[in-house]
Amino acid sequence: MRIMALDVGDKKIGVALSDPLKITSQGLETYIRKDNDEDYKYFAELIKNNSVEILVAGLPKNMNGTEGPQAEKVKEFINKLKQYTDVRVDFADERLTTMEAEKMLISGDVSRKNRKKVIDKVAANLILQNYLQRHY
Repeated sequence: MRIMALDVGDKKIGVALSDPLKITSQGLETYIRKDNDEDYKYFAELIKNNSVEILVAGLPKNMNGTEGPQAEKVKEFINKLKQYTDVRVDFADERLTTMEAEKMLISGDVSRKNRKKVIDKVAANLILQNYLQRHY
């Protein structure tokens, strides 16, 4: 069984997946959102095909720890996704993960064009790595 992390955005969703032993994480893909129904079906199938037991959704909090409009959008997406799958869901604070992902990609000399393509996947990977370190 594996753990999957999502970095849910308005246009794209970064996806990362743990190994079966829940030791390491790897960025899986950056999904370009289509319409909500198609998105939910896609992720329900992805969860099933990868034997995911826990889905970790990054929750974008404000620096003072409060939840803003984007956090509400993430919760709404996850609540609707639950209608398509019975996977256990956990939320993880994702403050600064996108900035950290951006710094990593810049230090790796990844071009701006290529950073835009993978930043969500890298952010999801950071969310999952942090989750695995805290829980396993």
